[in-house]
Amino acid sequence: MPRPIQVVAHRGASEDAPEHTLAAYRKAIEDGADALECDVRLTADGHLVLVHDRRVNRTSNGRGAVSALELADLAALDFGSWKDREESPDWDADPDRTSVLTLERLLELVSDAGRPVQLAIETKHPTRWAGQVEERLLFLLKRFGLDAPPAAGPHPVRVMSFSARSLHRVRAAAPTVPTVYLMQFISPRMRDGRLPEGVQIAGPGMRIVRNHPAFVRKLQAAGHSVHVWTVNDPEDVRLCADLGVEAIITNRPRQVLSQLGR
Repeated sequence: MPRPIQVVAHRGASEDAPEHTLAAYRKAIEDGADALECDVRLTADGHLVLVHDRRVNRTSNGRGAVSALELADLAALDFGSWKDREESPDWDADPDRTSVLTLERLLELVSDAGRPVQLAIETKHPTRWAGQVEERLLFLLKRFGLDAPPAAGPHPVRVMSFSARSLHRVRAAAPTVPTVYLMQFISPRMRDGRLPEGVQIAGPGMRIVRNHPAFVRKLQAAGHSVHVWTVNDPEDVRLCADLGVEAIITNRPRQVLSQLGR
């Protein structure tokens, strides 16, 4: 009997709470998400923080590149009041909705969740930090005992990237940690379903799946699992289910779980 499709909360339950905030991840856990997705970037003083964009302009009241700011600089910014301010003016007083979140704090949240919750961590980094993001990430995973597979069941963490080089660094340092190759388009070299050496999980965007469902079949025929992002529309959820993908990454984990009958 096939396993249920894993529902992964994209930047937390980011439809309901500001993305990458503690509130968004707590909501995702409460909603029953199987896994949490996050993007990690390295600050100027060596901390991994959960910010998607290279610059903080879109998701905070500050400006500048994450890599040029220290953690204290980011801690002084508001990362949540931009979302639904008119409907929820009291959010300004809730640090869980407005404070920058470190990967270390997210790992603490998962360890205290009271049930198994996996992590899908995407590496984001400018060239100046080549190798340092992966090094710091694996250091934290080891500290929390998440760098090795459990005695039974799936690995609690997987590392995702659009960069094959980043995934190679992870596999070289921690060969048991699963890696996911993310795709915005189908590379001519991979039209037959192949992935970079050593990678077993494909991460195509929903646009690829919608426009090229046969490509998903090729990936599966090549022995790869398929984790699709970002799947919010009910019709897209149905298509992913019909194709038998292993994971759906969504901003709406509660709704997707309900649609899948869970």
